[in-house]
Amino acid sequence: MAHMFVVSYSYDLPLQRLTGSTKGPLFKLLDGWTVTGITRFTTGFPVSMGESGDSSLCGCGGVDRPNYTGEPIQFFDPRASEDHQYFSTSPFFPQELGVAGNSSRRFFHGPGLNNWDFSLHKTTRITERMSAEFRAEFFNVFNHAQFGNPSGNLASGSFGKVSGAREPRIGQLALKFYF
Repeated sequence: MAHMFVVSYSYDLPLQRLTGSTKGPLFKLLDGWTVTGITRFTTGFPVSMGESGDSSLCGCGGVDRPNYTGEPIQFFDPRASEDHQYFSTSPFFPQELGVAGNSSRRFFHGPGLNNWDFSLHKTTRITERMSAEFRAEFFNVFNHAQFGNPSGNLASGSFGKVSGAREPRIGQLALKFYF
């Protein structure tokens, strides 16, 4: 990833101030609420360009790369097409037998991330030694599609296409009792 921005936050909600008191059931209900989260924006991982087989005739694997015409590469939204194309494949063509391809191994990035993890906590003191905690946690709370890298293998039938995604929104609830 070339660029990454991550921010973590935690904020104690001052809801108990609405009561004007430090006792009673309404104070217990409004006291102890906290909002936390982690927000992350990143560029994607580099797309590894390659070609199957041994077209370079070196007798070694992982060396072959396609040729690149130098034309600008267009990027697409994988959701916009039925085959989930991420980049244009027209600037690439197979290498010649016995000649190494001219494309760089990794010169552009795959889809980036826009991820928001969020939680809401409520801690309620029962006695001096006992308390209960309620948690509601959501991962990828806005349910943004987090695509995996497209295939950079020219010889594969999925060249330039995204074939997977990270988990969608996940939520969980928890209740703990401390004594």
